[in-house]
Amino acid sequence: MSREEYLEERFSLVTDRIFEIKDEEKLPEQFLGYFKKTADFLEYLIRLHGKIQDGWLKTASLEELRKNNERLYQDILPENYETSYANPAYAEKLLGKEFGPLICFLEAEIRGLIVFVYENRLFDMTVILELFVQIYNLLEESPVSAEEVRESLYWYVSDYSEEMVSRRICEAVDPDLDFAVKIIENSDLSDVRYLYQFGEYVTQNEEEMAKFLSEFSQEEIDKMARTFSEGYRIGFVVGKKDLSKKKTVNIRYQLGFERMVKSAVGQFAKMGLRPTIYRSAVHAVNRNGQNRIGYYGAVPNRQYDYDHKEDNALFFNQEFVCRKLRVMQVAYEQVKELANTHAGPAVIETFGEEPFEPETKAEAWSLNPHQQKLKVTYSNEAGQIVNRYIIGEERSFTIIAYPVCEIGADFREIFKETVRLNNLDYHLYQNIQQTMIDVLDKGDSVHIKGKGANETDLRIMLHTLKNSEKETNFENCVADVNIPVGEVFTSPKLEGTNGVLHVSGVYLSGLYYKNLKICLEDGKTTQYSCENFETADENKSYIESNILYHHEFLPIGEFAIGTNTTAYRMGRKYGIEAKLPILIAEKTGPHFALGDTCYSWSEDTAVYNPDGKEIIARDNEISLLRKEDAGKAYFGCHTDITIPYEEIEFIRVEKEGREIASIIENGRFSLVGTEELNRVLDETC
Repeated sequence: MSREEYLEERFSLVTDRIFEIKDEEKLPEQFLGYFKKTADFLEYLIRLHGKIQDGWLKTASLEELRKNNERLYQDILPENYETSYANPAYAEKLLGKEFGPLICFLEAEIRGLIVFVYENRLFDMTVILELFVQIYNLLEESPVSAEEVRESLYWYVSDYSEEMVSRRICEAVDPDLDFAVKIIENSDLSDVRYLYQFGEYVTQNEEEMAKFLSEFSQEEIDKMARTFSEGYRIGFVVGKKDLSKKKTVNIRYQLGFERMVKSAVGQFAKMGLRPTIYRSAVHAVNRNGQNRIGYYGAVPNRQYDYDHKEDNALFFNQEFVCRKLRVMQVAYEQVKELANTHAGPAVIETFGEEPFEPETKAEAWSLNPHQQKLKVTYSNEAGQIVNRYIIGEERSFTIIAYPVCEIGADFREIFKETVRLNNLDYHLYQNIQQTMIDVLDKGDSVHIKGKGANETDLRIMLHTLKNSEKETNFENCVADVNIPVGEVFTSPKLEGTNGVLHVSGVYLSGLYYKNLKICLEDGKTTQYSCENFETADENKSYIESNILYHHEFLPIGEFAIGTNTTAYRMGRKYGIEAKLPILIAEKTGPHFALGDTCYSWSEDTAVYNPDGKEIIARDNEISLLRKEDAGKAYFGCHTDITIPYEEIEFIRVEKEGREIASIIENGRFSLVGTEELNRVLDETC
């Protein structure tokens, strides 16, 4: 019997059992409601799978597709979430403290079935259905301990991690895994029904985005895509990396932008690159917190994502970590040629969604202190494995951002301004920024002071230039890997970098922070606080989980001065400052990144500015530890925190404790040669 036949037999047996469960009354009353409700949902998915295989998606009307999509995701939508077993608070309320978290984990894993049904991934469907039946059978045997249920969930993740993790790695580098590419290439993109072929949650926003782009001429679409693809190509040129050695590019985006993606695929093909377009992960073993890496549709409920961001606490122990790392190593070895010829990600970000302030639930899974340390170790070792096969010094990336329809009534105007923003005259900014760099290179530190209620008072130490004729500390960043133009940045020297970083309000990775304050000593975080929650401990935990990612500390990996006052003006004009993605927001004031430097994993590759000077500030005292132990050198995160211009009293260049020049005074650029930036700021006011 072939593997496929064996899986089909298992799938047939387990689906027959699922159909029986919803009509049974064998379980204790405590569990009966959950298993009946979920068995009914699973039966719907199983029958949907058969319809999809028979071609239903191509013949169904738009209304039928919408109704089906709503049925798939309705349980976790905000209006229904309070009585969903995927809500840890509700699950614990109905099932108790012992069983509630376990069933809530199971429910989240089951929701991954939706996309596997669309992709016809028989293995993934079968093992999840079998897990549901296994837990059901356990609970039939009264009395049953919660530990038995937990062990079943643990061994499900552990036993199938080889298949799940290996598949995920292959998706990143193998262009023949082309589920999404086929939809993009073969669909009529003027008919929004194609959006429902992915299996993702689709709302009016995605439909309207696709309709909006269908109004553009092909020439306009190609121009947008060319800004994106050319930024990618130029990133290799500027980094002196050989793109001709590469064969694949990973495209990441949100549904609705398929016309642009299709054009970009054709442009990348002319560079010799085939696309890998994989979905954001759904298996608990592959999910990375609440971050969606890959392509995705609408987010049904961001609170649901937040509640399940640390579901791995159920299984994250030393044995599991060792197993997953071994699986990664073997998987990459099996696809090493594909990995070695992978060029890196090309990302289309979106912005405009309503800002989100999460509720932290005590009932949700969370990593304990031991697991937090273990996760840091795992992240470091996993990063080293990836870097051995997708070599950091040889890969690049690009990121561009566009607004989505839900940004509001001004969407069309904001979109047009964003297109213009993404195509600003980089020569103008290059010259202005070079003027700033020439002055910054004369100092040994930069002093940043907040204005009014902003308590920022921070001294950034710069590396020593041995030959100022050939070396520089700051990169002159125009529109290549980070679109749009507009910043100069450096990796600070940690020793002597001291002070307080404060911002009155900021969104980082979609989460809001009120009065975020971080203290640095010798370039490392020491104390931190915000005012999101009632208690100091809650606020501290919020920062530790979502900015520090459970590290004991983070170093400052980047100091930058954003120069894109046009982006700043756009944010102010339409009142969307809080909705701008970090890609744009970081260009609208000075910003500071906690975590790795911008050159992590490629510090030994020489980088040059357009004037020919080598950027020598690619390391700091921690990243240099890679020469002894890479596990001590990297943190696997890089979070930018931007202070808006109006909250800045000054940015001054100093040498040996004395001011030698001023870059910004009272929220305005004060250096001769930067007047054009102020003109745009003055228009804002």
